Amino acid sequence: MRDSFAEAKVIPVLIFDNVADAVPTASALIEGGLSILEVTLRTDEAWLALEAIVAAHPRAMVGVGTVLDPEQMARGKASGASFAVSPGFDPLLAAVAREQELFYLPGVSTASEVMAARRGGIHFQKFFPAEAAGGTTMLKSFASPFRDITFCPTGGVGPGNVGSYLALDNVVCVGGSWVATATDMAGRDWGGISSKAREAASAGS
Repeated sequence: MRDSFAEAKVIPVLIFDNVADAVPTASALIEGGLSILEVTLRTDEAWLALEAIVAAHPRAMVGVGTVLDPEQMARGKASGASFAVSPGFDPLLAAVAREQELFYLPGVSTASEVMAARRGGIHFQKFFPAEAAGGTTMLKSFASPFRDITFCPTGGVGPGNVGSYLALDNVVCVGGSWVATATDMAGRDWGGISSKAREAASAGS
């Protein structure tokens, strides 16, 4: 799974206020070269959006994000999610993910949290909120003591700094919402989303 993230380099973090936008947005992102998508549980439409994308694009890797409790983890698996992402690390969520055979990417922002997730057997972690938690400077500081840990920075990552993150040896990929924003969806700018996806897919090359 980690290799798939490394190949993708940029993981769109998607927030859907309208389920009707889900499939067109996913289609535009996939057309632009991004086929690993994270649907966050931040709106009432999120579950319907996730299920719609999974049904329309069975070959894509669709994850469930902002997972906060075991019930959401289990529902994500039942809805066809390929992976689950949480803002922080929770040993209980890690245990449920193993039971569900669902790839789990927990959030960390401090050395203690990195160590806790590492102790739980998780060596690929989400660095969140990336910019607020120290950005590339913090990740460079993590590189030496945590040689066996790699990261997916998310939070404040965009076109202006994505290259700096991807240039780090301990960064596998980044997550970001800039490739498909609420404004893009409201304007039904599918072509614009595809264009930004193509640019993102070539980042770090």
